[in-house]
Amino acid sequence: MAETKVLVCLEQNSGAISGVSFEILSEGRRLADKLSLDLGAILIGSGVEEVAKEAFKYGADKVFVCDDEKLKDYRSESYVKALDKVVSEQQPEILLFPATNNGKDLAARFAAKTGTGLASDCVEIKIDESNNNMLCTRPMYGGNVMVEIECPEKRPQMATIRPNSMERTECQKEGEVVKVEVDFAEEDIRTKVKEVIEKATGEISLADATIIVSGGRGLGDASGFDLIREFADTLGAAVGASRAAVDNGWIEYEHQVGQTGKTVSPKVYFACGISGALQHLAGMKTSDVIVAINKDEEAPMISVANYGIVGDLYKVIPVMIEEFKKVFEERK
Repeated sequence: MAETKVLVCLEQNSGAISGVSFEILSEGRRLADKLSLDLGAILIGSGVEEVAKEAFKYGADKVFVCDDEKLKDYRSESYVKALDKVVSEQQPEILLFPATNNGKDLAARFAAKTGTGLASDCVEIKIDESNNNMLCTRPMYGGNVMVEIECPEKRPQMATIRPNSMERTECQKEGEVVKVEVDFAEEDIRTKVKEVIEKATGEISLADATIIVSGGRGLGDASGFDLIREFADTLGAAVGASRAAVDNGWIEYEHQVGQTGKTVSPKVYFACGISGALQHLAGMKTSDVIVAINKDEEAPMISVANYGIVGDLYKVIPVMIEEFKKVFEERK
């Protein structure tokens, strides 16, 4: 087997590989095939060796596992040290990360350490066939423009990829798990994790949701999200929002869908009182089914939706809630 030249840094939480990691593996497989290179993955953590083989399902040829108690919790210094050991040995052409909080932190710190460039929060990656450089597309200026960034000749070429922007494709392969010993002591790391407190919102994460109910400027004010949450609770859905709703202070930023928020790809997306600005459409256009509820029949969201309901959302949604409850009750 050839040396690994495309490397994906997997992210794990409590020993489980995150879904965005599989998306990036699928993209890494496409890039590796384009360049006739092998695809490797690096998995850092404690007690993660058993789940490493899951990466083969999405095209990895090798998985480099740094499994050590010192790596149990994410800390920039310890993870950079582990990553640096693998990258120094493998010398990859391309190194990809998830554009999550930890992924963006790790990528930026590693780029600074190695003196190479980093294209952040990318939604598309192509290869320039004239020089094999990555061409990375990302939103800028509040999502109003899309720019293409060419990585410099210095290697590795690095990018973080926005969750839900790439297609996850299964590509079952036989692969090799390579154990990598960490070569630093706990006292070498300046930070200590005293306690990890999980945020308990009781709400479904946008990244994991199969159904999303989003509200926008058409709600009128913050109280409109009471109805959105009732609708979401009825469907077992996550609550989303447009940028306008967030900018108005009606709901927290973590609910924002769009180029300046989260990119989502649920099975069903309900857009309630959302006109359909380009930056919002870019964040949810890959949804399997889009249902738009809006008083304005000329709203862009109505034209892109699979099902458009023209009407007052405060009259339409309560009826939908009651009808869904009847259906669910009949199925019991």
